[in-house]
Order: sequence, then structure tokens, then C-alpha cells
Amino acid sequence: MSFLDTKGRIFDIQRYSIHDGAGIRTICFLKGCVLRCKWCCNPESQEYGIQQMLVRGRPKTIGRDVTVREVMETVEKDRIYYRRSGGGLTLSGGESLCQPLFARDLLRAAYETGIGTAMESMGCAPYENIEMLLPYLDHYLFDIKHMNGKKHKAFTGKSNELMLENVWRVASEGGTKLSIRVPVIPTFNDSPEEIRDIALFADKLPGVEDIYLLPYHRLGQDKYEGLGRVYEMPDILPPEPEHMQMLKKMVETVTGLRCQIGG
Repeated sequence: MSFLDTKGRIFDIQRYSIHDGAGIRTICFLKGCVLRCKWCCNPESQEYGIQQMLVRGRPKTIGRDVTVREVMETVEKDRIYYRRSGGGLTLSGGESLCQPLFARDLLRAAYETGIGTAMESMGCAPYENIEMLLPYLDHYLFDIKHMNGKKHKAFTGKSNELMLENVWRVASEGGTKLSIRVPVIPTFNDSPEEIRDIALFADKLPGVEDIYLLPYHRLGQDKYEGLGRVYEMPDILPPEPEHMQMLKKMVETVTGLRCQIGG
């Protein structure tokens, strides 16, 4: 069987994105996640199973099984835009590493045909699941949410030791561009001290040159009601732009990293 026939489960493909990597991108969202972040804006990604979610009062099926070949038919449609903009395919989720063989073969299919590849992930998986992807991965957008393991577990369901160990190993491997992304969540990690600690850790990672601060938003809140779930942070407001600028300036002051808000 060709690797193009590898099957996986996705819940969306988004074309013409300018986020999650350089240039114009097609983002493939994979089903399944091992974390349960209280602020998650894609709660429909968390369960691997196919679900029903109410969207504008109507039931919608979330999740479908596809082959690598079928995904690439969509990805290939925008090759001209990738070439002109430096874009390509990005894997997101959920957590792509929950479907490591499918993720690897998607990246391979793009990489071997000259399409740039990126993956947004928190690295919460056995390292061998990450290692098999690296030969086909141009840019790893690695989420680091907190340096305190207990607080990390309180807000996401798991501690952070494995993720921090894995990001060190990816950085030490070299060959894949590695960027750090931090979701800035009020009451969780939005203090200058907490962001500073993450930035100082990131600054020590071999080869890492940039860090992205992603401000919390409430765009996924209605999805919880559609899934029959309770959103656990209903009273949390997005950080003010002035606060984000203060955090950015602080990161640039204490590290040698390029810092960007959003992305």
C-alpha cells in the first residue's frame, strides 16, 4: 500500500490562511488531543470520535475519515500561492501527534512534492512519534504554555515535563526550524513573571530565534454549548493590547528572541 493511502481523521481543512506558518497556507485540522485546556477554541478537536455539534441551531457532523491522497487533492489546488508567498501545508488540531502515522505521511506527501510543511503542536507524545515526522517537517510551531508543572496540569489536565523534554530534543536534533508559541491566558500565564520564565527557557533552546505570544480570545465559546459542554472560563476577558505590548517588550528585553504578537 502506498503511503498516500494512509487513513486519518480530520475535522476541517482551511485554505488561504496567513497564520500558523509563513506565507499563504492550507491548514489541515486533525481529530484528537491528549490535553483538555480550559480555554481551548477547538473543543470539537479533543475527542477522536466523530461527533454531532449544533452550529447555528442545526446539527453538524464533526470529523471525517480521509486518506493522505484525498487531503493532498485540496492542498495541491493552491500550489501557486505557496510558491509565491513561501507558504504550504500546516498540520493542526487537536494534537497532530495523536495520529502520528497519518501526520507523518501527510507531511511526507507535501514535502516530497516541494510544498513547505509546518506543524502546530504541544509535543505531548512519545518522542519516537515526533522523530518520525522531523525529516518531512520544515517548521515546528511548538506550544509552551507554562513552566510550572502543577499549574499546567490544573489548566490543561496534564503536567508539562514530557513536553519540555521533547522540545529540548527537537531543538538539539537541528534541521527543523523551531519556533515557540505561547497562548497568553488571563489567570493562567499572563503575568510578566510567567511569560518571562517561558521566554528565558525558549532562549536557551538551540537554534530557536523567535517566540509568538498568542492572546486569548473567546471565538470558540459557542462551540461548547453546541457540544453540550460547559465552558469553564466564561468570565475571562482577552488581554488588553497594552498588556500584550508590555509582555512583548519584556521578552525582547530579557532575551535575544524575536517576539511577535499573534501568528
